Amino acid sequence: MTEINLLDLYPRSKRPIEDRGRLVTDEDRRIARRFGREYFDGDRLTGYGGYSYHPRFWRETVRRFRDHYVLADDARVLDVGCAKGYMLHDFKELMPRLGVAGADVSPYAIEHAIETVKPFLRVADAKELPFEDASFDLVISINTIHNLAIEDCRKALREIQRLTRKHAFITVDAWRTEEERRRLLKWNLTALTFMHVDDWKRVFGEVGYSGDYYWFIAE
Repeated sequence: MTEINLLDLYPRSKRPIEDRGRLVTDEDRRIARRFGREYFDGDRLTGYGGYSYHPRFWRETVRRFRDHYVLADDARVLDVGCAKGYMLHDFKELMPRLGVAGADVSPYAIEHAIETVKPFLRVADAKELPFEDASFDLVISINTIHNLAIEDCRKALREIQRLTRKHAFITVDAWRTEEERRRLLKWNLTALTFMHVDDWKRVFGEVGYSGDYYWFIAE
């Protein structure tokens, strides 16, 4: 396992953490956790406030993945929690021969996925993924498995480990300081499992996850 930030080229914006913490309600969180229209294309208090494609988000990051893992032109990549498939679209733009697959728990996201990769996406739960053992060279899961309760989160980590024959990279909600914890609790809409970074590392070891990882820190 390596702690490495492979999302360092992803554009960053200042999050209105204090505003959300003041305004968000338990009902907003309940709606967000359905991962339907309200989460992707509804109000900012229940999700993204509109989730649409723009090349500036993933283009440089997928190049970073390709170069870091030295992916072959015909490698196979799985995105667990693929949403509307934007990252996989940019992978295919960069590497046309790449084999891609995506899984997301949201029927809404898959139904409204970008057309270029829609045939490669399916509705599935991260804790029980419908793919064969060791069928991917790289499995990626960005801010997804923490949306499960801890025991299901463990199952999802084992699934990622089962499916990769080479590499894996995940990011999860975490904190290193009490201030980061306070900010995360204000910002969080959907995560059911969020822990100190050391606790996450302990879970990785317990389930046998050997891939790379980094943290979503509310900043």
